[in-house]
Amino acid sequence: VRITLINMRFKTNLGKIAELTSERKSHIFLFHPDLKPYFDLIKAVLLDPDEVRVSRSDPRVLLFYKYFDIILGGKYIAVTVKTNGRWFILTSYLTNRILSGEIYEKR
Repeated sequence: VRITLINMRFKTNLGKIAELTSERKSHIFLFHPDLKPYFDLIKAVLLDPDEVRVSRSDPRVLLFYKYFDIILGGKYIAVTVKTNGRWFILTSYLTNRILSGEIYEKR
């Protein structure tokens, strides 16, 4: 029996497409369940982020941040994207502030 993994694809403000595998989506829902009701907002984070930063631990990882006042009194959604050739989403989570790295691109 072969299992087909369905990948979601999201446009980014940097002109690239970021993929989200079903395995990574499961990771997000398992380790960041507070994001589940806001999962559909990932598209807006990648397409129109407030800031994009370079990860301190891996220069090939970008962190996209967007603030939403409708989330728990005001939170950022962070989406981490690995950019080595194929762009793919590693994880996404809620945070109170922009956490990591130097600014990659600012609007």
